[in-house]
Amino acid sequence: MTRLFGTNGIRGVIGPEMNADLAVKVGRAIGTFVSGGAVALARDPRLSGPMLARAAASGLMSAGCDVIDLGLVPTPCAQYFVAKSGQVKGAIVVTASHNPREFNGLKAIDSRGMEMRREDEEAIESIFFESRFHVAPWSEVGSIRADDAAIHRYTEGVLSKVDGDAIRKRAPSVVVDPGNGAGCVMTPYLLRSLGCRVLSLNAQPDGAFPGRLPEPTPDHLGDLIRVVREVHADIGIAHDGDADRATFVDDQGAFVVGDKSLALLARSAVKSRGGTVVTPVSTSTVVEDVVRAAGGTVVRTRVGSPIVARTMFETGAVFGGEENGGAIFPEHQFCRDGAMSAAKMLELLAHEGQALSALVAALPLYHIKKSNVSVPVERREAVLASIVELAKGRKVDTTDGVKILEKDGAVLVRPSGTEPIFRVYAEARTPARADALADEGVALVKKALGGR
Repeated sequence: MTRLFGTNGIRGVIGPEMNADLAVKVGRAIGTFVSGGAVALARDPRLSGPMLARAAASGLMSAGCDVIDLGLVPTPCAQYFVAKSGQVKGAIVVTASHNPREFNGLKAIDSRGMEMRREDEEAIESIFFESRFHVAPWSEVGSIRADDAAIHRYTEGVLSKVDGDAIRKRAPSVVVDPGNGAGCVMTPYLLRSLGCRVLSLNAQPDGAFPGRLPEPTPDHLGDLIRVVREVHADIGIAHDGDADRATFVDDQGAFVVGDKSLALLARSAVKSRGGTVVTPVSTSTVVEDVVRAAGGTVVRTRVGSPIVARTMFETGAVFGGEENGGAIFPEHQFCRDGAMSAAKMLELLAHEGQALSALVAALPLYHIKKSNVSVPVERREAVLASIVELAKGRKVDTTDGVKILEKDGAVLVRPSGTEPIFRVYAEARTPARADALADEGVALVKKALGGR
């Protein structure tokens, strides 16, 4: 094994893959990489969180780092703490984000509050696998202290970047479902401070996730959808386990697909400031349509929020994000932020003076079909090369995987960064055409697999 980090940190099932031994070594490797100094530590409510956090802290201290323990906070809260402190070398966040309850993970944050560059991850992996850990002498072992003010500073940061007066004037009715995750300690209180009439579901932190699974998909949000309809709320808001994402339910109780909420937020950002929006090749063309209509431009990247955030940082983009509910607001910080997404969507509704359902209905309509095909990891590169060959002569984008562009739609085929599968994303103006393109994408993968 020569790689630790996946698309979003290190993740695995508690026990065989993710355990205290691993966390200590990762802490030692990160502590060695940053060469001492202060490192923040945070976690989501998963039952294994305290075990892994304490182990990671021990590793950091053994390498001579001082640990600032932020406790149970959303991942973007920890990132905000690092970005605004100016004196912290980075952070380790113990979280598995949207993964099921048996998973946990370790996310490495750099001194800007951004997820580490791949080059930095590779340097940490090299230290880890070669056991080149710095061992601090007895008089230089790091200390640990708690900081209970991170949530307050993060809340103030979000409030300073939205039009709170407009939201308070509208006083929207909101049903919020943090899913027993880290958003419980932040979002319901933020919404109340913005003058919303708030009804909370699954708002007690609980690493067993008794209310629903951490991934905020339509299949898991039945209670939120039902309550929004029953109380005639203006909007429903749901987070994943570490609250770096937010997904929405409209005033009719319909789940808002992530591409559409991203398009609304992107258009709002471009209308107010102009400029560039960054999003992966997997995001629907609806984002491109509305951004261009508003006078902006779109830059496409490989899939992964760290890649989107860093491209935004390098290009001076005004907005960015992914279709899974992960939106990035650079005037706030360069990472996905579920609480800011919630506040900005409420601001948008207040400024537009329309219901969310009406705003979504007015967007260009694309139908999306997603499929997965099992592909052994060791055959990934060969299959990808074969698909490139099979698509020769057609208009393709190879930014990440192979995206075949047709006049009436597109299909993207790309290997997953976390599972032994190829993901197929197809979109078109009609459901039948989206289905046909998805079927073609699956057929391409299977043909490539058969061509040994």
